[in-house]
Amino acid sequence: MTAQSSGTTVIAEVMYSRIIDALGRDIVEDRLPAGERLTIDGLQRRFGVSRTVVRDCMRILESMNLVFSKRRVGIVVQPAEQWNVYDARVIRWRLEGTSRAQQFHSLTELRCAVEPLAAAGAARNATAAQRAVVVDLATQLRRLGEAGALEEFMAVDIEFHALLLAASGNEMFSALDQVVAEVLRGRTHQGLMPHNPREHALATHTAVAEAVSAGNAPAAEAQMRQLLAEVREAIT
Repeated sequence: MTAQSSGTTVIAEVMYSRIIDALGRDIVEDRLPAGERLTIDGLQRRFGVSRTVVRDCMRILESMNLVFSKRRVGIVVQPAEQWNVYDARVIRWRLEGTSRAQQFHSLTELRCAVEPLAAAGAARNATAAQRAVVVDLATQLRRLGEAGALEEFMAVDIEFHALLLAASGNEMFSALDQVVAEVLRGRTHQGLMPHNPREHALATHTAVAEAVSAGNAPAAEAQMRQLLAEVREAIT
């Protein structure tokens, strides 16, 4: 790929992202309510792009079940109960919108249901390399947390939880890694994390890692439940 074609691709991606984000946020925030009809021509005028670009963006929004296309009717906005609520972009828009409190609550309940079992599964099924990495990640979390380096802490925390989901041996749990990542990004970027994470949170991350490393499934599950109980308290 030439430098020119690479630059063109980046510009196209930014343009698509801008349109999808704008429409996605409008739908999630009910500025485009369920049942609203959209037209290709209207969207062309709004965004100043070609029909091809509009159609491509509509296909992406359809994949999230935010809209559907119907012959002789056009593009129709779907009600909230039809949305793909596990899509990372839908989660991000909801966390950035007026329903953020409910979205944090729902996602935290999901984490409380899944992640303790994932930690127990990781204790049983993780490879030797994964057991070593999870301990190292917990060590990094303590160092970054004590230093108040929240962005770096967030990145390592995402890696920590994604590793446990992946190592659980349950592909359904592993598929939730982007859901958990969006929750952790949302807490940090919306100022819902203390400047220095609490000592108990740091210690509990370490306890989860040590239990996984030792193959102690009951301890890994119990420690993850403690960690998420603190998250639930902080969110509420």
